[in-house]
Amino acid sequence: MTAVRRDLLPDSAEVGSSGRLSIGGCDVLELVSEHGTPLFIYDETHLRTRCREAVAGFPDGVAYATKAFLCGAMARLAYEEGMDLDVATGGELAVALRAGVPADRLVFHGNNKSSAELAAAIDVGVKRVVVDNSDELDRLENLHRTGYQAPSVLIRVNPAVEAHTHEYLQTGIADSKFGFPLDGGEAAAAVMRARASSAMDYHGVHAHIGSQVYATSSFRKALEVLAPFVEESGATELSVGGGLGVAYVGDETAPTISDWAHSVAEAAGALGIACRITAEPGRSIVASAAVTAYTVGVIKPISGIRTYVAVDGGMSDNPRPVLYGSGYEAFLARRTDADRTMPVRIVGKHCESGDVIVAEAMVPDDIAIDDVLVTPVTGAYGHSMGSNYNMALRPPVVFVSNGAARLVVRRETHEDLLRRDVGI
Repeated sequence: MTAVRRDLLPDSAEVGSSGRLSIGGCDVLELVSEHGTPLFIYDETHLRTRCREAVAGFPDGVAYATKAFLCGAMARLAYEEGMDLDVATGGELAVALRAGVPADRLVFHGNNKSSAELAAAIDVGVKRVVVDNSDELDRLENLHRTGYQAPSVLIRVNPAVEAHTHEYLQTGIADSKFGFPLDGGEAAAAVMRARASSAMDYHGVHAHIGSQVYATSSFRKALEVLAPFVEESGATELSVGGGLGVAYVGDETAPTISDWAHSVAEAAGALGIACRITAEPGRSIVASAAVTAYTVGVIKPISGIRTYVAVDGGMSDNPRPVLYGSGYEAFLARRTDADRTMPVRIVGKHCESGDVIVAEAMVPDDIAIDDVLVTPVTGAYGHSMGSNYNMALRPPVVFVSNGAARLVVRRETHEDLLRRDVGI
């Protein structure tokens, strides 16, 4: 196998004459020397470029889906570039507010918002609450009776459209925990209730069909199903959610944010959808902006079977392979463009046989202990879904740009772990 595809790397990635990788003008091996491994490295210019592309593609409003990757610096960056932020828990709300994002630039999601979370969102004055179910309508009305203001709401509709993605990532099929089913009249009843209630200010409809969706035709199909309902509901806003896929490995391709936005606008126009069209991209903003750097600790050949390469991270910093069987590429930071001719299985350090980062990887045949191994396209759902399994310390995050690196999330310490353990 040849060198890793350059378009899987962050926009600013460069390979020096010696073969060493730099991102944002910063040498990856030097970053590792300073910050250790595992290490998330984000190309800040890449992030800003994708945010601007989303704002241009959805001029009526676009929110960054913070579940993909969130820290204070990312929240501030997305806001600075003109995006609203989509938050789904009280914790995400708190991070966004602490980063200086105005509450009226926040969209509050979630399929099981507690009364306390709803109260907090209403108190600060979020832009929208996306209502997922009848129990949430009850909670909003109960809060209103006790003196809380009426929030602006969208009703989340389940259009029963199957997107071709992993079953765990399908959110718009009939059998889903998300939204009011369009079939059977539940969505219509929810809209009628919201419009009649003094406890909320109805603005429109939200629909999200899934995540890691490669075919823009899936979004058109959803719009075809939704168009009559949107008109009948009196919506002034329709959010098409997010879910645009990205390429993770060499044989994958994906549409750009601009491709997606153009397809949605074209379909909406053809279907006569006249209300504002908004969206909530996440993965497509951040995924390919980052790489994860690991240090090789063990190289274990098993005769006649395979060679295992164990690194100092694993499912605690990237659970996607375990959850979804997701594929990744891997290469050496010191020989980025080298031919990868040696088949290996890259695994983590956790006490699980399933702790696999790349099941069928190809690496240069001179891979050695203490090499820095890099996996690209790890900017989404690595840091945000990370854990302390085996009491691993969660990795730091650095943003790089124009030859400068800034630490935006520090590495956890053992003291951090022990501070919350109060039972002794």
